[in-house]
Amino acid sequence: MTLNVQEKAKLYWACRRGMLELDLLLLPFLDQCYDHLSDEEKPVFIQMLTMEDPTLYQWFIARLEPEDLAMRTLVEKIIAHARRSAV
Repeated sequence: MTLNVQEKAKLYWACRRGMLELDLLLLPFLDQCYDHLSDEEKPVFIQMLTMEDPTLYQWFIARLEPEDLAMRTLVEKIIAHARRSAV
């Protein structure tokens, strides 16, 4: 599942959230990792972007876990990427 420029731009704007903390996690992940996700993970990422900011905040910052295994795995990847980038 390769995205064209317009589709990638839509994802970029979907990653722009109302909370700076979420922007700092999602935008670098989109830029640096999205293209390397599997065809199964990419729709999960897109689905994750439909979630409300408080839910995403709980998953990323408060470390509550999504019930869905695929979503949980993706959240863990995003957190791991943020940790690697911070070093």
